[in-house]
Amino acid sequence: MSTYRVLQAGPSRSFPEPSPFLSAATPHGAGIVMIGERCGEAYCSLEKRAGFAFIALELGEECLGVHTGEALATEPSNVVGFARFRLGNAQPTKLIELVRQPNTTPSALAAAKAVFEATDLVTAVCNDFPGRIVNRLIRPFYNSLLRRLDEGLASAQDLDKTLCLGLGYPQGPLALLERTGLEHHYDVTAELHAALAQEAYAPARRAQVARQRASTQPRSSP
Repeated sequence: MSTYRVLQAGPSRSFPEPSPFLSAATPHGAGIVMIGERCGEAYCSLEKRAGFAFIALELGEECLGVHTGEALATEPSNVVGFARFRLGNAQPTKLIELVRQPNTTPSALAAAKAVFEATDLVTAVCNDFPGRIVNRLIRPFYNSLLRRLDEGLASAQDLDKTLCLGLGYPQGPLALLERTGLEHHYDVTAELHAALAQEAYAPARRAQVARQRASTQPRSSP
């Protein structure tokens, strides 16, 4: 397994607090993991990019190519993107979505997979599309549920009950969205809708209301 160093550039959604993955990093690792909301800027400021087993950049919903550039499949060969799936303000899950570009080498991808999986994280690999795998699949579903609730198909409790009992969901998705913050659902879907121009990603009304309410409420004192 490759060793790795961690470079932090601002708050990280994937690793918001100390974790075994961060603790296992070394100052002079063979790979670089860049975390934080400004890691794209930090990547552009790197004086040296070649010679590392891999460079992994934490992503939001954007494409990796936003940071590395795209030029007819001549993108950097040792760079991957990643994001640890996290629904709203819930704790991050164990899932790491790894993003490869057309020119990413199998060795760089394998090295990145190895370092994440060594600390009990689970990886899934996808190509460079906005939202990656999970958000591309679940956000239209959440929007559909919210719209059926607006239409009066059933109460929120009964919609959740049917999905839990009928499909084996461990928790009703509407209750889950409420618990983790509907405004976060708005943020993700609005970004995907802007990037993909597909109606399925247009934020549902209740998510729009939640974002507007969160934006206008005064912040509580620390």
